[in-house]
Amino acid sequence: MQKKSRTKNKAVEFWGAASRAPHLTLKLATEKDPMNTHTVEKIGGTSMSDYRAVRDNIILKNGRAKAEGLYRRVFVVSAYGGITDMLLEHKKSGRPGIFALFAGADDEREWSDAIAGLRQRMEEINAELFSDQVMLAKANRFIGERLDDAASCLGDLERVCQHGHFALEGHLDVVSEMLASLGEAHSAWNTVQLLKQEGINARFVDLTGWRDGEHMTLDERIERAFADVDFGSELPIATGYAHTAGGLMKTFARGYSEMTFSRIAVITGASEAIIHKEYHLSSADPRLVGEEQAVPIGRTNYDVADQLANLGMEAIHPRAAKGLRQQEIPLRVMNTFEPEHRGTLVTGDYVSETPQVEIIAGRKNIYAVECFDQDMMGSMTSYDRAINEIIARFKGSVVTKDTNANTITHYLGNNLKTVKRIKSAINELYPDCDIQVRKVAVVSAIGSDMKTSGMLSRAVGALAGASISVLAVHQSMRQVDMQFVVDESNYEDAVKSLHEALVEVHDHGEAICAA
Repeated sequence: MQKKSRTKNKAVEFWGAASRAPHLTLKLATEKDPMNTHTVEKIGGTSMSDYRAVRDNIILKNGRAKAEGLYRRVFVVSAYGGITDMLLEHKKSGRPGIFALFAGADDEREWSDAIAGLRQRMEEINAELFSDQVMLAKANRFIGERLDDAASCLGDLERVCQHGHFALEGHLDVVSEMLASLGEAHSAWNTVQLLKQEGINARFVDLTGWRDGEHMTLDERIERAFADVDFGSELPIATGYAHTAGGLMKTFARGYSEMTFSRIAVITGASEAIIHKEYHLSSADPRLVGEEQAVPIGRTNYDVADQLANLGMEAIHPRAAKGLRQQEIPLRVMNTFEPEHRGTLVTGDYVSETPQVEIIAGRKNIYAVECFDQDMMGSMTSYDRAINEIIARFKGSVVTKDTNANTITHYLGNNLKTVKRIKSAINELYPDCDIQVRKVAVVSAIGSDMKTSGMLSRAVGALAGASISVLAVHQSMRQVDMQFVVDESNYEDAVKSLHEALVEVHDHGEAICAA
């Protein structure tokens, strides 16, 4: 949130991870040696787009001598900012990328033109990074070959599916996986070449499975790729996308790189997992409350991270956090552009010394689907089960829900098209059910421990003081979050008022709790 200003053998070279002997195995966490501990660090897409900041603030640790800890680290990189949007679809606006165009186009020219546009953008990025013309040509050739392969695959698949025996829908999951891999391969390969020019022994760890006929689990692919890595003398740069038999995107969607990052940390027995972002994990979005008012959290736990993920915030995917939590690997979230700050440390056992709110977070574009039926009284369980099954069928994303004697309301983080389908299916099953759909926002106050009297009343009072009508309130007995449903037009004011009343009243300094 808190961003600071920024002053052949091709198989061996590009797909070497897949060609190593399968009998090689790693020394896992059970064989940890204090002298061999290492960190696994993920670099986000916006940070990757600023190579100088990545090199100076992350790789070289703000100019520190190479001998003081250059190695014993693994970096998992995302695609450059905007590239995955071009490959799949825009994450926020929904603007179609190559995948969306291919899946829905009647004309090959649409997705083909999109590939041409992507090639141009990738080559522009290469030109910004490589001043040496020989290296620039090599970089363009590397990604160009993969783009050519992808375009050829899409063309062949489209022609095959023109025959009645083949359905395009049955192949779309594989297509999305193939396209997603291009972004991380591009950024990882480039980073390795750039670091080598700096005299750093960087190593390209390609987990994409490109031109690899073997299908394996994520853990198996990671074990094979890292089997002969020397953490003490090599700096592995791994692709955030990893090809697996089941498909990462099918399960984790755009959170696939976090899963790769997490499993690498677990399998290689990392001492700490670190995520480098373009902002701090802060008490609120500084764009809403102001940079001077927002403060880094400093310390929190995986429970809070789950609450943030539920609101669509990118701390870490819950499934990725699970492995780290089980192996007791701490997670640190750092600001790429403020490397001297220790960031926010996330552990499984942390609880704040005194009950307090650590972050105000929220989500707009939520649809409240309210189902009222007087026959629901006494049959709540069966109604709830049936409605949940319908929501699951259409891949609905439930942010929260509430019930009373004859009403169930689900708050869905989906687009209107999906919500309308869900509403229609519920009406078909329960024709007498009165279903109302309303666009709202959810704003939450979250903390590792908020068990103190008066906090809920202060929050409600702050909203009332800002003339904000609360449509619904949710607080569980565990008291790690309070959720307020408000009209979408009140979202920004709700965040500001809650932050002023619950966070800014305290003088937290550089962090709510020092990491």
